[in-house]
Parts: sequence; C-alpha cells; structure tokens
Amino acid sequence: MGFVGDTVESIRSMQIRQVVSQIISLGEARYRNRPLVFAFEGDILFLHMSKEPIRTGEIVVFNVDGREIPIVHRVIKVHERQDTAEVDILTKGDNNFGDDRLLYAQGQLWLQQHHIMGRAVGYLPYVGWVTIIMTEKPIIKYLLIGALGLLVITSKE
Repeated sequence: MGFVGDTVESIRSMQIRQVVSQIISLGEARYRNRPLVFAFEGDILFLHMSKEPIRTGEIVVFNVDGREIPIVHRVIKVHERQDTAEVDILTKGDNNFGDDRLLYAQGQLWLQQHHIMGRAVGYLPYVGWVTIIMTEKPIIKYLLIGALGLLVITSKE
C-alpha cells in the first residue's frame, strides 16, 4: 500500500481518544508553553490525600494562586525541610520539556502542601460529561427532571 496507505489505515484503526491524544501532542509540539495532562475534559479523577509525604513520581492535582482550574502533573522533586517539616514540591507535565515554574504564581519556585489538592489514584473517562452538559445546557437538566417526575407519577406503586 505504501507509506500514505499505511498511515491512513493506521489512523482509521485508532480509537477516538487516541486520535485526540495525537492531535493534542501535535499541538504541543507547535505550542510548547501549553501544559498537557493525561486527564481530558469530562474525565473524573479520584484523589487521595493521606498524611504520608508526597514522593517523586506521584501524580498530584494542585491549585496555583491566581488560577481557577486545577493542574494535574507529576512530582519531579521534593525538598523536605528538617527544621520546619515543611515540604517544597516541583512538578512537571509528562509531555513538557521543562518544569512547571512558569505555571506557578509570579515569583513562586515551589509548591507547598496547601497547594496540593490530592494524589491522583484513578480516573473514570467521560463520566463528568453528564455534569458538564447539564451545567452548560440547563434545558437538558430540566428535561431530565421532568422525565424523572413523569416516571414517578406514572409508576404503579
């Protein structure tokens, strides 16, 4: 078939999530300053925050001062202060070349414990779309409530 035919066949055999991931990766190659995470819009992340210290290699969800949306990235460095028992954390997106210091607040070099929302321990793809759709399109929410109300009224018990 040749190179073009093999490429087209390869793209056709991909699932939609793989195609989206490839497109985002190509966009990442063109716009390097945009972070890329493994969780897509509509995915629900399961977070766990235990008393155990955060270690290098763990995937954490954190909030940065001045940003609304939490970021999901991997921990690449952890500095534990012996005198105060505080922990400084440095993160990096898996597909980024450099660390996340450009994403942090102005003048901030490390994340502290209060920035961390939790460790990502699992996720459910697409489940969050229900909430997103009902928030963005309130008519869907009202139709669903109406259908449930009709179901309650017409039930035989």
